[in-house]
Amino acid sequence: MKQIRAMMIGAHPDDCDFRCGGLALKYARAGHKVKFLAMVNGSGGHHELSPTEIRDRRRGESLAVAKFAGIEYDVWQDSEDCELFADLETRARLVREIRKFNPDIIFCSRPNDYHADHRNASMLVQDASYLLIVPHYCPDVPAMEKTPTILYFYDHFQNPPFKADIAVSIDDVIDDKFKILALHESQVFEWLPYTKGTLDQVPTDPAERLEWLHEPRIPRDGTPIDEAFLAKNLIGAQSEYREAKPAVAHRDKLIERYGEEKGKATLFAEVFGISEYGAPMNDELIPF
Repeated sequence: MKQIRAMMIGAHPDDCDFRCGGLALKYARAGHKVKFLAMVNGSGGHHELSPTEIRDRRRGESLAVAKFAGIEYDVWQDSEDCELFADLETRARLVREIRKFNPDIIFCSRPNDYHADHRNASMLVQDASYLLIVPHYCPDVPAMEKTPTILYFYDHFQNPPFKADIAVSIDDVIDDKFKILALHESQVFEWLPYTKGTLDQVPTDPAERLEWLHEPRIPRDGTPIDEAFLAKNLIGAQSEYREAKPAVAHRDKLIERYGEEKGKATLFAEVFGISEYGAPMNDELIPF
């Protein structure tokens, strides 16, 4: 079996975890090589801690994820939150980072998103894509032999709307994906609840916190899960219902990938779109 080198690129520490943490677990547990890259340090993501305090704390959370998931997790500690630009200096830095890891496949955000850091992270990947194979650009790091395949994370933005090409069942790793998210405790138990006005609802006990993150749970008794059912129960900053939404929205892609029985039965999925800036998609790159 060929070892696949998968690189997930986000703006902030936790972006990749939310969008493809399940797939990263599947890759790592099958013996493939995974790297998460956060291009800013997350120093803006808190309502009480200072930028330096939250930067250091989030770095520690990312390292805990790396240990748990069996992946590499790099955070650009010198790059400030909310200040990522698609400029020449950052483009060259990203090209060098990608070349050093030499991925077969890259995952990133689309360039239309509510957060400027997310948009610029996506633009940087697009701007870097062709330059990865240009020897005279950043000649201190050898150019790659070919451009990697590039996939976009799932999102709900409508201008233009996300186009789903690939859906991957993560039912077998969903509990561990929630454990990964819980390791970003400064975000899922502090900052995000603060922004949603639900901070007073967060438990203090670790086990109760993890359950709170899941709640409400998706029924496992065969109850039909559709858009109306999700909309009725979708509460909280995370919850299993948010993790189930991609599977419900793109059930056709799950059936196309796994067949009628498994495709219809899948509760949780991560969904991706193919970027025209990368190499053509090869099904062997996501063998799950």
